Amino acid sequence: MASSGTTPTGVGAARPVPRHTERLSTPWWLWVPGLLAAAVLAAQVGLGAAGPRGWVAYVVVLPLAAYGLWWLGRIRITVDGEQLRVDDAVLSLRHVAQVVPLDAETKRELLGPSADPMAFVIQRPWVGGAVQVVLDDPDDVTPYWVISSRRPEELARALRSG
Repeated sequence: MASSGTTPTGVGAARPVPRHTERLSTPWWLWVPGLLAAAVLAAQVGLGAAGPRGWVAYVVVLPLAAYGLWWLGRIRITVDGEQLRVDDAVLSLRHVAQVVPLDAETKRELLGPSADPMAFVIQRPWVGGAVQVVLDDPDDVTPYWVISSRRPEELARALRSG
């Protein structure tokens, strides 16, 4: 999912030093109930099989749950001198018109009643803050990006300095 200003990067392309980097990893308090729910599910499935076959559900379900929780927290945000990278989406900083750090309430409003269906959104519910990046690109229908961030003020500063 890339928007305006997307630039392919070659394998040997030199990248500028990042001004901001963060990962929206899944918090520990989500791992506990997630793996517990997977264990209960495996127990329910395993009850139908006697002996060692009952453990197969644990061998399958628990690693799948762990992979799912890891996958939810894989999003990395990087700002360097030229672009903003959010997972595999890339935005050239020359298309950034305005950057607004959002608190949890403003983020909820922007993603709910005031949402634009054409906006690009990377949102994690366990991350309270976010940043709205308003675009200035006549060739792109995307009006803005909303990106969850644990450090929205720092991310906004890095985007503005670009």
